[in-house]
Amino acid sequence: MSMNLDAIGQTWESGEHTWTSKDAILYALGVGAGAQDPPAELSFTTENSHGVTQQVLPTFVVVIGGGGGNQGPKLGDFDFSQVLHAEQSIRLEGPLPVNGRVRSTSRLVNIYDKGSGALAVLESSIVAADTGRPVAEVSNGVFVRGEGGFGGERGTSAPWERPDRPADRVVVYPTRSDQALLYRLSGDRNPLHSDPWFAARAGFERPILHGLCTYGFTGRALLHALCGSDPAAFGGMSARFASPVVPGQDLAVHIWDDGRFVTKVGDTVVLDRGIFTGVKR
Repeated sequence: MSMNLDAIGQTWESGEHTWTSKDAILYALGVGAGAQDPPAELSFTTENSHGVTQQVLPTFVVVIGGGGGNQGPKLGDFDFSQVLHAEQSIRLEGPLPVNGRVRSTSRLVNIYDKGSGALAVLESSIVAADTGRPVAEVSNGVFVRGEGGFGGERGTSAPWERPDRPADRVVVYPTRSDQALLYRLSGDRNPLHSDPWFAARAGFERPILHGLCTYGFTGRALLHALCGSDPAAFGGMSARFASPVVPGQDLAVHIWDDGRFVTKVGDTVVLDRGIFTGVKR
């Protein structure tokens, strides 16, 4: 066992993160905004279109301090190629500003023994750096293959059942063959998504798409289908990463009106146990 169980429960300041209008636009392009119909999403992809006010995609919060940063405790001594993103949730207090500065506090909630691997769950609270006003709560789970079997707590899952009827809405977005190269410019430079040699070490035939890129595509679908494209109506979303996506594949987001969703590539579920939460007015 090479996971650092002593790190469980530790809390740390993840420092400040500043972003600009350009960063928000680059993220939007990285998750496919405007790729099919550029005029339809100009509020997320431009800052100077006539009669259009720039807005920020809600899922942009995952790159502004919701990953725990690099200041936290070392999770363990293991091969980085065996690390996969397992789950992600976000809860926003309101629309993200076009330009901003936040600071975050993170905590390692637990390291669960899943048998075939270990699941490390981290939570981050993000606040405005100047006022301390709450901005978002973010949780993510990291699965380390081959590090299970240490006799630890297995953990539980929140109840979730897929409806026994077709989705009320299905939104299909194509991804580009170079989607991962574009998305990585928002900060996630993990070579699993760009380097064929590293991807092969991890057991993949070619680099795969970032899980958070798939998450961002899915968030766009939820925003447009359930929120009338208004970030102020977007409360939060959570999902589990079920299967890898290869850049160039089509993502079909199956949405039920009660907020449950799954994202598929063909018949394969790639995001599972999805729950969307809107803002009550």
